[in-house]
Amino acid sequence: MTTMTEASVREFKMPDVGEGLTEAEILKWYVQPGDTVTDGQVVCEVETAKAAVELPIPYDGVVRELHFPEGTTVDVGTSIIAVDVSGGAAPAPAAEPRPEAAGAPAEPKPEGSGRQPVLVGYGVATSSTRRRPRKGPEVPVQQASAAIHTELNGHAPAAQVPAPAAPAPAAPAPAGADRPLAKPPVRKLAKDLGVDLTTVVPTGPDGIITREDVHAAVAATASEAPAPAPAATPVPAAAPASYDTARETRVPIKGVRKATAAAMVGSAFTAPHVTEFVTVDVTRTMKLVEELKQDKEFAGLRVNPLLLIAKALLVAIKRNPEINASWDEAAQEIVVKHYVNLGIAAATPRGLIVPNIKDAHAKTLPQLAESLGELVATAREGRTSPAAMQGGTVTITNVGVFGVDTGTPILNPGESAILAVGAIKLQPWVHKGKVKPRQVTTLALSFDHRLVDGELGSKVLADVAAILEQPKRLISWA
Repeated sequence: MTTMTEASVREFKMPDVGEGLTEAEILKWYVQPGDTVTDGQVVCEVETAKAAVELPIPYDGVVRELHFPEGTTVDVGTSIIAVDVSGGAAPAPAAEPRPEAAGAPAEPKPEGSGRQPVLVGYGVATSSTRRRPRKGPEVPVQQASAAIHTELNGHAPAAQVPAPAAPAPAAPAPAGADRPLAKPPVRKLAKDLGVDLTTVVPTGPDGIITREDVHAAVAATASEAPAPAPAATPVPAAAPASYDTARETRVPIKGVRKATAAAMVGSAFTAPHVTEFVTVDVTRTMKLVEELKQDKEFAGLRVNPLLLIAKALLVAIKRNPEINASWDEAAQEIVVKHYVNLGIAAATPRGLIVPNIKDAHAKTLPQLAESLGELVATAREGRTSPAAMQGGTVTITNVGVFGVDTGTPILNPGESAILAVGAIKLQPWVHKGKVKPRQVTTLALSFDHRLVDGELGSKVLADVAAILEQPKRLISWA
């Protein structure tokens, strides 16, 4: 097979843009084959389980091939773009199809290089990649190729006997013979349930098969007689869509929302949650907020009740350090942290994220205000980095901004406590022996009962409430 020489072509591999991530989805390409790129130029945007990230190319050259289209999920360490660094700008030479598509090319493809597994490295992944739109069925010529087919497609080949070498290359393969588009978890689900993806009608964007499509196929099979093995072109009427597209919208679960769901389920069924509540008069805290807004030291900074609530929680943690800990199941140890990375839950178009302020315990009130402002602005722009969401030790979620009184928050994995702040409302309150209108809110503290008992959790919540009722304790207890 003709390939571009290693000396002139560099393969840029999908980096691990967040600690421990194994894959990312290509959201958008900013370059096309033939474009000239320079060192540090952003060539694409990808979405991981943490956030959306722009990827810069680390060298100068001419783009020869984009290995994956937009919307494809790619393993870390897999080449995503080939760049000719020799200085030439000639069009990419034509080449023969890749081995995995040699059995049934859907259409003539421009020849790009084979992916060189030894060039730019971010942690080499030697396994076959998942390239959705350009794969056709394998032609098994020996037992080894059948095994490869099973690994790539999630099911065994239709027949394990010798087959013709290949269909006539001049005629494009029928649409039903193309490899169905589906993400690896969906392929695994189909394999586990015994569903042939070629018989499933896709309902996801760009013809991608979703988990719901697989389950619908299982339900259809259970209610109807088994259909014969599909020919080259499946009959659409054999597996109709299972919902009314005019009345329902299906949104694929991916990226941040997928990671959040997995983390919350894992947390809810791993850590025994306990939630305690306290309703507190925060009238003095609200007055202090207004005073700080006029203070020259806070000029240009974001000053709001969340700032003082965050500081109150940091003071309570200083007085009760055992609350700032995690449970190490493998080592059977409780890890008490001597630092506080304060997480702030933020709702974004991509889902709930929890970036954290590093070493929040060491910040002054103006520094904390500055960090909060930067965190909120970055989250709203959708540019929170994966690093900013790692290493949190305790979290605040402000459900009060939605007019909600309070909630029972679920712990972030690896943390032992999370504080929910409810809406601050004017309510009748007994103050100095008389019923008066006061600014009141309800706080809820959820904690991991494996390492935080009722006494410790109650002390922390009571301390936060006491500080917000009498903010001068920020000075005396800090």
